[in-house]
Amino acid sequence: MSQTSLRARACAVFLFSLFLGACGVTQERSETSDRQQGALVFPPPPDPPRFYYERTIFGSADVVERNDQSEFRTLLTGERETSDILSKPYAVAVHHGRIFATDTVGRGVKVFDIPEARYFVISDTPEGLLGKPLGIDVDGAGRVYVADGTLKKIMVFDRAGKFVRSIGSEKEFDRLSSVTVNDDGTRVYAVDIGGVQSQNHRVRVFDGTNGEHLFDIGKRGGGPGEFNLPRDLAVGKDGRLYVVDGGNFRVQVFDKDGKFIKSFGKVGRQLGDFARPKEIASDKAGNVYIADAAFGNFQVFDPDGNLLMFVGQRSETNGPGRYMLPSGIFVDEDGRIYMVDQWFKKIDIFRPAQLKAEEGYLVRRRATAGGEAAAAKVKE
Repeated sequence: MSQTSLRARACAVFLFSLFLGACGVTQERSETSDRQQGALVFPPPPDPPRFYYERTIFGSADVVERNDQSEFRTLLTGERETSDILSKPYAVAVHHGRIFATDTVGRGVKVFDIPEARYFVISDTPEGLLGKPLGIDVDGAGRVYVADGTLKKIMVFDRAGKFVRSIGSEKEFDRLSSVTVNDDGTRVYAVDIGGVQSQNHRVRVFDGTNGEHLFDIGKRGGGPGEFNLPRDLAVGKDGRLYVVDGGNFRVQVFDKDGKFIKSFGKVGRQLGDFARPKEIASDKAGNVYIADAAFGNFQVFDPDGNLLMFVGQRSETNGPGRYMLPSGIFVDEDGRIYMVDQWFKKIDIFRPAQLKAEEGYLVRRRATAGGEAAAAKVKE
């Protein structure tokens, strides 16, 4: 290549980088408008919209912002940045825009911080790497609780990923699969799925401050308050506990002390039925969201178990709202829904219709002239 050609290419690259910098804000505003005008909406028209599909996360490249140097390298060489992808995600929890996803193959919790455009992995414990991280939850302070199926313990980390303590032991669980914590972190609910040879199909309740075992909810069976392969638990309105009773194809409702109140759901193919219910989440209004691996969707119920709507469909082709093996689900402080699919190795994010795209915690922070992070309309 001649000296003149090299100078021309360098000049073009420089001008293009200036163009990108000048147009960054305008482009983002345009993308926000496009999402609102042409986004995938649930339910579809003519019904009023309840949720918009917002984005999908496959790996670190979907969160970490590319800098000028990486843009320049790509333009010159054609190389693309690598991404630490989700290997086999299982469950998800979110605190103030920081997304924590368990990865059973990666043996860690992959953290996608959208406001700070950061990515890191939580895996180190005093016993070495996490064994098989499954269920996950966060409390109001951002502490992360991970149900490890191999270690048979609840591993607790701070928001930055530093190990804090563990709860439970091998002697206390047969098949630990899920963990839920109340907002102030005083009660931790661990779901012991049991198994074919076990009678310990139950929810074990611990004191979140000292790890003391308090009491159990349920035993193996099909009657009120009994479980057959329980999967997950959510804390709903007035402290009610909603437990996915997978083998009995229902959700059972208890008060905060474990007293049975009611159940809803049955096995079937109709809306409101269950086939392979997995994880459950709740929002501020007390509505509950249940992921079903066979239906390839999540169904939304009011606090009393009345079906409100469903989102998604089973599909062998990946796409927004399309699932082959959904597992985890979470609703954040702003009402955004996070849906994990193990087969497509992704997290789909849906925004409630009443929330604008630029509102809430899931907003990229901007760098001010003084170098400090700032975010318009982000609550702290």
